[in-house]
Amino acid sequence: MSAWAKDQGVDKQSFITLMGDPSGVLTKTLSMEMIHPGPYSVGIIGRCKRFALYAEDGVVKLVKVSEAADDPAGDDNPEETLAPSIVKAIKALNPITKAEL
Repeated sequence: MSAWAKDQGVDKQSFITLMGDPSGVLTKTLSMEMIHPGPYSVGIIGRCKRFALYAEDGVVKLVKVSEAADDPAGDDNPEETLAPSIVKAIKALNPITKAEL
């Protein structure tokens, strides 16, 4: 994870912490394990789905998953889990009123 953090520019004094899930416990607990009938050799079984999760004070407020029947990894259409989509969804959950401006 440290090499990925360095590549992404979040390795030094960032509020972002990248963490792995080598045993898959978190992936399974969140029901995000990618299970697909395709060949095991392509590495799909047991991997984590492409997802974004937003939580406030430990309470999950939003979960988005990029997957389709013919694209279990969400590689062809990852937009649902990319930052612009997530920011838009978070804003919809927490609209700013004029009084807060």
